[in-house]
Amino acid sequence: MSGTSLDGLDIVFCSFSYASAWSYKIRAFTTVNYSNSFKNKLRNAPNLSPSLMPHLSSEFGQFMAEKLADFISSNSLSDIDLIASHGHTVFHQPDKGITLQIGCPKPIYNLLSIPVVSDFRSQDVYWGGQGAPLVPFVDKVLFNSFNACLNLGGFSNISFDFKGRRVAFDVCPVNIVLNLWASKQGYDYDDQGSLARSGSVNTALLDQLNSLDFYKVAYPKSLGWEWVEEFILPLLNNSNLSDIDVLRTFTEHVAHQLISVFSQYSIQTVLVTGGGTYNTFLLYRIRELNPTIRFEINSNITESKEAVAFAFLGLMRRLNHINVLSSVTGSVKDHCSGSLYPEDL
Repeated sequence: MSGTSLDGLDIVFCSFSYASAWSYKIRAFTTVNYSNSFKNKLRNAPNLSPSLMPHLSSEFGQFMAEKLADFISSNSLSDIDLIASHGHTVFHQPDKGITLQIGCPKPIYNLLSIPVVSDFRSQDVYWGGQGAPLVPFVDKVLFNSFNACLNLGGFSNISFDFKGRRVAFDVCPVNIVLNLWASKQGYDYDDQGSLARSGSVNTALLDQLNSLDFYKVAYPKSLGWEWVEEFILPLLNNSNLSDIDVLRTFTEHVAHQLISVFSQYSIQTVLVTGGGTYNTFLLYRIRELNPTIRFEINSNITESKEAVAFAFLGLMRRLNHINVLSSVTGSVKDHCSGSLYPEDL
């Protein structure tokens, strides 16, 4: 799994078993950091000409294959049945019928001789869905003991049961913006939100952010870099604020948007995962705004949950079981998504 915040390639080895209900066990996990040059390649991928995109997809596939081989060797792993590879999202404009995750599965299979499931999102978009979020299916099956599951990654997304159905949607950008502004200060990310904590909220900018139309749209809905580029960056770049005050104001914006969702759906107990879990200032501001919220943070799955989720989605695809919920994505029906390589398995 490679997230939009570009904080690395998550690799997990886990096993699943079924005895009246599905359960999982994480047996190994790591995050492989990207070099600055490779990070820039991924960041600039949306600007590539169409003729060069397949080359980058193959290059990224080879990169993943080599890192998987290292992971397998260093952890002395065996009996691997399947690799589920989400890849890295370059384009996501479901309203235009577009979503693209690069990371060709062929180099992975060629190096490891293990079947690969990839391309989890495009079928859902073809059937009129958002192609995201996909993890809520896994939330419902594996993590159903909480009011809601919240992921704080490049974007924040939440899933929960509502009126007898699982619903989910992207809430707002998080690390995809915070990391970008932290980099202006020479940091990869805002460690524990300490940079934001030292800044001041600009109420004019905060009001502009909170007034964006996306927040008034009913679910299903999802976000991509293109939306950030069109609607968020101009507001931040034209604010004439210091980088620190932008970080503080945007952190406040994230807190406000999450609190709005919690309040609207009477959510109180939340399983929180993703890199944003370590942003203690963001979590502090949420609790200050709504002291009734109770966060559950499990260190075993804080960073690995999305990778575990796509492993499970890959397993469901291998078994030809439903792994996408139309109530979440808005597609015409529940379905089994993902492309299996080689196709004749």
